[in-house]
Amino acid sequence: MEPVLATHRLAKQYGGAYRVKDVNLAVHEGDIYGFLGPNGAGKTTTLKMILGLVRPTKGRVTVFGKDMEKHRRDNLRNIGALIESPSYYGHLTGLENLRVVQKLRDLPDRNVAEALAVVRLDKHKDRKVDQYSLGMKQRLGIAMALLSFPKLLILDEPTNGLDPAGIGEIRELIKSLPGRYGMTVLISSHLLAEIEQIATSVGIIRDGAMLFQGSLETLKAKSRPAILMKTRNNRLALDILLHGGYAPTLRDEPGGDCLAFDDLPDDEVARINRKLVENGLDVLRIEERRRTLEDIFLDMTGREGSLQ
Repeated sequence: MEPVLATHRLAKQYGGAYRVKDVNLAVHEGDIYGFLGPNGAGKTTTLKMILGLVRPTKGRVTVFGKDMEKHRRDNLRNIGALIESPSYYGHLTGLENLRVVQKLRDLPDRNVAEALAVVRLDKHKDRKVDQYSLGMKQRLGIAMALLSFPKLLILDEPTNGLDPAGIGEIRELIKSLPGRYGMTVLISSHLLAEIEQIATSVGIIRDGAMLFQGSLETLKAKSRPAILMKTRNNRLALDILLHGGYAPTLRDEPGGDCLAFDDLPDDEVARINRKLVENGLDVLRIEERRRTLEDIFLDMTGREGSLQ
């Protein structure tokens, strides 16, 4: 099935450096697609190129099977977007802000009432936006993006700056959209824990390049368990085992360094233990450690990646 949204070797160069390089992104109908990466990885630049707000250095974008550059006006009728922070008139009420968008997009009154209800601002619609909390402003931005009830909704870091309760509200709202309105959602974030709770598929980007794209189940399959072993002298144990045909690595753990092996059957673990003891080395601890999704993400993006 053809993706609702696809990028084809999409790239953006500023000066002599690529902020985005050869990104091939594919979002299918009904997906909640989590676009993950540390801050500065190229997520927002990619989304701006998708929407035509930034011109690509090379590559192209197709939306609903149509080239975005050639059919931008038609495609945008079916897209809602919130990029970076929401834009609003602080001296106007929430309702008045939505009326502005309604008039610009020639939308019916029922859309305004429905959007306010979906983001739970209907009881605050007559308050000036300057008096809104950060979470309410974020929900108003989402209401503006939802106003046409588009086929494709693009949200750039929609939970930025929100407290846990606000994050939970936005998360539940996004999860409801495909089933309730048949929307496809593309959401960017640096928060793996949030994306893990709502996404059906993910793309991971670092330094402008895509490192992974696929279902969450495929990503979780990368979390094969490791066997960790601590001895009285790990460096000597490493030498003994390398000469014995094994391939452990020396891993730095919070409790000190240890030997790490890819998943091993129990019989093999017993043989390794016996070999070390026969060479006069005490084995202090053997444990199985499963990598979490966060471990996988950090391994892909670098330990400096911003995760919460």
